[in-house]
Amino acid sequence: MLHNLKIDSESEIPKYRQVVDLFISDIEAGIFKQGQRIPSINETSEELLLSRDTVEKAYVYMKKKGIVVAVRGKGYYISQADVSKKLKICLIFNKLSNYKRSIYYSFVKTMGIKASVDVFIYNYDPTEFEVIVNNNLNHYDYFVILPHFRNENVGISEVIKKIPREKVLIVDRFLEELKDYPVVYQEYDKDIQSALTCGLDLLRKYSRLNLVFPQSEFYPPYIVRGFRIFCKVNGFEHTIIDRIEETEIQHGEAYIIVSDDDLYAFIRKIKQNNWALGTDCGVVAYNENQVKEILCDGITTISTNHEEIGHLAAQMILTRKFERIKSPFRFIRRNSL
Repeated sequence: MLHNLKIDSESEIPKYRQVVDLFISDIEAGIFKQGQRIPSINETSEELLLSRDTVEKAYVYMKKKGIVVAVRGKGYYISQADVSKKLKICLIFNKLSNYKRSIYYSFVKTMGIKASVDVFIYNYDPTEFEVIVNNNLNHYDYFVILPHFRNENVGISEVIKKIPREKVLIVDRFLEELKDYPVVYQEYDKDIQSALTCGLDLLRKYSRLNLVFPQSEFYPPYIVRGFRIFCKVNGFEHTIIDRIEETEIQHGEAYIIVSDDDLYAFIRKIKQNNWALGTDCGVVAYNENQVKEILCDGITTISTNHEEIGHLAAQMILTRKFERIKSPFRFIRRNSL
């Protein structure tokens, strides 16, 4: 009696979940009504050409979700006709920042009324991360995880693997040990190289490039690697600076700044020197936002589209089309360079 007799053996969605989806589609279409008996496990197994264990897993899942009820000696019956319950999504961030907020708001907006989203912050701490996962393993339909830690080699993949694979979506960073998981990711080392190459004509004005990369804030170290490769390939003298506050700004040099706090400190120093951005020295800021568009007549930025990351992640869940997507990265020209 299932009207959408399509089980996709190539899909990343487990077959038992596809069986559940078939029943839900027929319930929503009014084919199965509340109180109506559904085909037995054996009948569905034969109809869909699936193993009995797979179908039984689907029935157990539907029973747990309250979609069906088992009546001893009689079979399974629809216990509710309204199956459009909200998905429960666990969003796990390393920290709150402007760009994490952009991801969050875009994700929530795209999900709309179809999901409730809870946010957990682990502050780069793998122990806190593991506690969050362990405490919520059975409470959510999906886990959307941004995996950034103080030690990038901490081996956090084993913690993530505690969660059923079909419930996990990785965001912002590609993990080689989880290469078969769906992900919307940045490629930090290659991204900064390609973006700065787009501004090579402007950067050539300067005698030295400086990357301001605060060690204490746990930004991805691949940014430094990509910057060094770019400078070596293009013949730039270059320096890595920890914090801008303790640094004397040099005339005729350009600065690539990762932290917004460092960017604002840099601008204060420029104003104290009565220098003009794009003439006396240059600056490129990491991560686009509306403030940088208008600050000092426009700050040049290199950035992924954070709103698009949130949108793509939500779309994967809504459509259940789970993929590996590289988020585009761009160079935005403004007057500061």
